[in-house]
This record gives sequence, structure tokens and C-alpha cells, in this order.
Amino acid sequence: MTAPLFRTKALFAGTALALLAACGGEEADTGPDAISIVGSSTVYPFAQKVAGDYAAANEGTAAPLIESTGTAEGIEEFCAGAGPDTPDIVNASRRMHLDEFNRCQANGVEEIVEIKVGRDGIAFVSAVDEGVELELTPEIVYRALAANPYGEQQSAENWSDIDPSLPDTPIIVYGPPASSGTREAMQKLVMEPACTANADMAALEDGDEAAFIRNCDALRGDSAYSEQGEKDDLIVRKVGNNPRAVGVFGYSYLEENQDLVKALPMNGVMPSAKTIADGSYPASRPLYIYVKKAHVGVTPGLEQFVAQWAESWGEGGPLAAIGLVPATEETRAESAAAATNLTAMTSDGLE
Repeated sequence: MTAPLFRTKALFAGTALALLAACGGEEADTGPDAISIVGSSTVYPFAQKVAGDYAAANEGTAAPLIESTGTAEGIEEFCAGAGPDTPDIVNASRRMHLDEFNRCQANGVEEIVEIKVGRDGIAFVSAVDEGVELELTPEIVYRALAANPYGEQQSAENWSDIDPSLPDTPIIVYGPPASSGTREAMQKLVMEPACTANADMAALEDGDEAAFIRNCDALRGDSAYSEQGEKDDLIVRKVGNNPRAVGVFGYSYLEENQDLVKALPMNGVMPSAKTIADGSYPASRPLYIYVKKAHVGVTPGLEQFVAQWAESWGEGGPLAAIGLVPATEETRAESAAAATNLTAMTSDGLE
């Protein structure tokens, strides 16, 4: 169900005020003309930074209002329709799916501008002080977190149950919920490759979709995997306070919290701006914003706000300074063209 815009404004007026105050401005205008943004918790801090810079550069404009709902819920709200009671932009930590695109079309959201704003990695972390030490691989993560690893009922309680070389400590993982693009990226980038390395599981992908999801994507439902909502900062704090725990969230939160948590390697590769940019870190992904083109020229400042993104995502730019991994020069050029021309996307390549 689409959240009424007045509810979103009431919830996030504080964010808008904080953004303006941080920029030295007067009290924010949070009236009906404010740009409304929902979606990914991973993209959220980058969107906040762009919103703050936009507000500082455009005195007197309404500060954008940003809600961290998770990618799936954000896209659902974005696609519910067009008009003043619907979001202008959705932040997404994975690409829009074909069924979501079709739902947008059916609800009158016919022109959507897709813009890649940079890259991020799925970081696996433990406490910086005496945290559990793990040399992770996709197979280890899959065997630890899958509900039915390789078609068998999950029975691992300790990391050593997966591999005797791993610590004999309980599997305790704090991670995102089903609505999160970060969780879906973990499933697609880490769990599925490990699962489909098994020929029987690989055969399910085309032959039995429900069984494939049940065995390759579904996460265990006991306390070994604990959902923390769309609150990556909460995961940081909980892992920092529990030396036996592992956390899962976007790389930018690792960058900002290295006093509390440390990265665990995947296939011997540590997540960093370099390894995420060149793809050597296995769990890396692009980040997106989707813009409702029908709202351009209607919601004041929307076109300028999108342009602010394009001014911010380069190497050495303000977003890189807070953890965004810049896309390649070629991708940035394509994204800048999309931000300038506002060309509507098609369903080509959507899954």
C-alpha cells in the first residue's frame, strides 16, 4: 500500500531539518513540494549527502525527504502509481525486477529513468576487538545460512560443523530482512553460486524454480540468522558488542565504522574500494536510483536533484569520501547521460 506523502513528511521532517541545519541554512521547508524518496538502506546515506548538498546549493527549496524502507518495499511504493501522494525516486541496492517494472507500467508509472550511481560490496564483518576470525568462501556462507543446504535440512550449530578448521563457536549472524536489496544481493552473489556448484542443485534452476529457491536462496529461520530490519547501523553496534557475531551489510557502513567492526575476507579477498571496483571481491554490486519521469517539471527541483547526483559520484567526489565506490568511467558517462536526458528505461535485460 502506498504511504501517503503527508505521513512520509511527518516521519522525515527531522531528517530534512538536520540536513539544512548541517548546511547552515534556515529551517527547512517540508511542504508538499519536497522531493520524496524511498528505498534502500545502503543507498540511504549517499542520498542524504546528495540531498544536503542540493539543499545548500538551492537556498529556499524544500529539503528532500528520504525514507529508508529497503529496496523491495521502496520499489513497491514507487510503482503504486504517479501523482503527489507517491515517491519521486526510489533508491535501490539491486536492479529492478521485470515483475516490478510491469507492476509500475500497470499502475501508470510508464516512464522510469534508471541511473547507476556507483558500486558497493556486501561486507561480512566481526567485532574489531576479539571478534570471530573466519576465512569465508561462498560455500561456507551458504552452508552456514541456507535453510536447506544442498537439499538437506540445516543442522550446523557451530562454524566448525561446516569445516573443522573453522572456530568451534556458534553461528550467530546479524543480517538484513527479506525486503532488503543487500540480502537479495547476498543470495545472488554468494549463496546461489555456491549452491549451483552442485549439479543437482543447478538442475533445479530451470527445472523446478520453487525447489531452487527453497534449497539455494531460503535462509534458515532459527536464531543463527537474526534479521535486524533496515537498520545497518544497528547491525554495526550489535556486532561491535558481541565478539562471537558476524554482521552482513553494505561496504560503506564498514568504511564508516572501522573502530567497531572489521572485514572478513571472501575467497581470500578483503572488501575495499579497489577490489569492489575491479570485481575481484566476489560480493560486489551496482547501486541505482529510479526516477519517476512524470514528476519531472511537477515536483520542484527534481531535475536539479538528479543532476546533483551526477556531480557527486565521481572519483574523489563527496560520495566516494563517505564510502561509495565509483563506477567505471564508461558507466559514469552512461549514467550522466541518463541523468541529463532522462531517457526512460525499457524492460530489456530485466529478470
